[in-house]
Amino acid sequence: MATSKRDYYEVLAIKKEASQDEVKKAFRELAKKWHPDRNPDNKKEAEEKFKEIAEAYAVLSDEQKRKAYDQFGHAGMQGMGGADFSGVSVEDIFASFFGGAGGGRGGSIFDDLFGGAGGDGRYGSAQGASLRYEMEIDLEESAKGVTKTIEIARDELCETCNGSGAKPGTKPTECNYCRGNGYVARSQGFFTMKTACPRCGGRGETVESPCGTCRGSGRKRKKIRLEVPIPAGIESGTRIRLAGQGEPGEEGAPRGDLYVFVRVREHEYFLRRGRDLLIEMPIAFTMAALGGDIEVPTLDGRVKLPVPKATQSGQLLRLRGLGMPDVHGYGKGDLFVRVVVETPTKLNAEQEELLRKLAALEKVNVKPHSQKSFIDKLKDFFHDE
Repeated sequence: MATSKRDYYEVLAIKKEASQDEVKKAFRELAKKWHPDRNPDNKKEAEEKFKEIAEAYAVLSDEQKRKAYDQFGHAGMQGMGGADFSGVSVEDIFASFFGGAGGGRGGSIFDDLFGGAGGDGRYGSAQGASLRYEMEIDLEESAKGVTKTIEIARDELCETCNGSGAKPGTKPTECNYCRGNGYVARSQGFFTMKTACPRCGGRGETVESPCGTCRGSGRKRKKIRLEVPIPAGIESGTRIRLAGQGEPGEEGAPRGDLYVFVRVREHEYFLRRGRDLLIEMPIAFTMAALGGDIEVPTLDGRVKLPVPKATQSGQLLRLRGLGMPDVHGYGKGDLFVRVVVETPTKLNAEQEELLRKLAALEKVNVKPHSQKSFIDKLKDFFHDE
């Protein structure tokens, strides 16, 4: 019921004698604060607050309605077109009711409030579309950083007509259907709905003599080459933004962006985990027991790695600072070497004799326990039970 509504001056937190500029300023600040898009964690409450603020502004910004409200309160709004937004979406309030508040191009308070159309305010005038490009690089390129040259296809403004779409020597003319606004308005009771002009498509202009090169579109598809700087340490899935390298915008609006998605190929020997690298290195079982030095490949060449005595197969040895660089410049990771102890598959008589002597010293019985196969032993085991 109307009597349950809060006082409009209280809603906007202004005095009853506030000027129109003060009304507009109060509304602007509160609308910014309570717009649902700016309150993603509390959208429902924000939506109700926004509607209440919009309703108060709709009355207090109108001199005639404000006089009636000051004299009779909420009851004075009955029969004057009211301003009840309880069953209306925020989008309708935003795009429809306030869209024509200022009259003419760019006059909406929401254009001022949220940086709307700008420029000449024509309907649909917007930044160009963004583009996507997929790129693969080697681990070595990721480690050192590289500049890659890519080729993309995108629209460019037609050189013949400079993007106007009109034949040289002529100019686009104001659309006589929408009178250059780029939109048409349609009233539905209290609201005024705006849609893009069906004749000019929202441009506000029509081309009577199209350019022969671009056939009136003002654009031509071209292939261009761009250099993409790849920072050292970049990981797979990283997105690089090249601002202003997308499609051109409408009516002089800025270009969109180009997003380059980088994938780092898997390496034949190195496994990457963030800033660290892992590599497996086979060593003889005698070195594992006695210790020694081995040469380990890195992304910068070979280095010597000491293998301590009694090293076990699968043990990790660390080479500090020989991993991947941090993409933000905070040092480098480490290279981990996983030792894999190899058992010789062929022994000569001398080697076999030495190993048997070692087994005897360690009291290891190296003779077969039985001539039976493993399967036969399993059968005997279950038969005995």
